[in-house]
Amino acid sequence: MKVADDKTIVREYFNSTGFDRWRRIYGDGEVNKVQLDIRNGHQQTVDTVIGWLKDDGNLPQLSICDAGCGVGSLSIPLAADGAKVYASDISEKMVTEAKDRALQALGNSENTIFAVQDLESLGGSYHTVICLDVLIHYPQEKVEEMISHLCSLAKSRVIMSFAPKTWALTILKKIGSFFPGPSKATRAYLHREADVVKILQNNGFSVQRQGMTKTSFYYSRLLEATRK
Repeated sequence: MKVADDKTIVREYFNSTGFDRWRRIYGDGEVNKVQLDIRNGHQQTVDTVIGWLKDDGNLPQLSICDAGCGVGSLSIPLAADGAKVYASDISEKMVTEAKDRALQALGNSENTIFAVQDLESLGGSYHTVICLDVLIHYPQEKVEEMISHLCSLAKSRVIMSFAPKTWALTILKKIGSFFPGPSKATRAYLHREADVVKILQNNGFSVQRQGMTKTSFYYSRLLEATRK
C-alpha cells in the first residue's frame, strides 16, 4: 500500500473510532486492562522526557515543537513549567481535545499554540523538536524523510520514541499480541534502532540519552539527540 494511504488511514482513524479510544486511554477514566497498560506505558515515556528537560534546568528558555501531540499529554505540562510549545497533530479531533485540556489546566496561557498538521507540513525553528509514539504509524521508507524533516526544524535537539524492531517484538506483532484487536488500531510499524540512529547522524545529530519503556502491551524506545 502506498505511503500516502498510511497517512490517510492515520488521519481518519484518529478522527473517528481511534479518537474515542485514545482519549480514554490518555485520560483518567475507567479503561480495560490492556488500555490501562498502554496508558501507563505512554505516561512513563512522557514522564521520562519531562524529567530529562527539567533536569537541564532551562525549560522557560526553550521553544519546543511537540509533533504529534495527541491530547496534549506532553505539551501541557511543559507549558505549565514555562516552555513555549508549538503542538500539532494530524487529527483535528485530537487537537481540539488538547486545546480544551490546555484551557482547563493552564487557563488563557500564551505558552501553547495548537495546530492541525501532519509531520511533513511542519515548519518553523525550535530549540527542541519532540515526536513521541508517532513513527509507529509509518513504514521505514517514509521514516527517513520524516525524521530528516524534524531534524531540519531543530536548532539544538531532537527527542523521539518508536517501537523497536527486535526479533521478539516482530514475533509478537505477527501473532497479534503486540496490538490486540485488528479493529482497534492502525497498522503498526517497527523500526530498527540502528536505522533511526543512522538517520539522526546523517542529519548532524548525536544520541546523548536513551530510554526504554516496556510493559505488557507497550514498547517504546526513546532517544535524545543533539546537534554535533
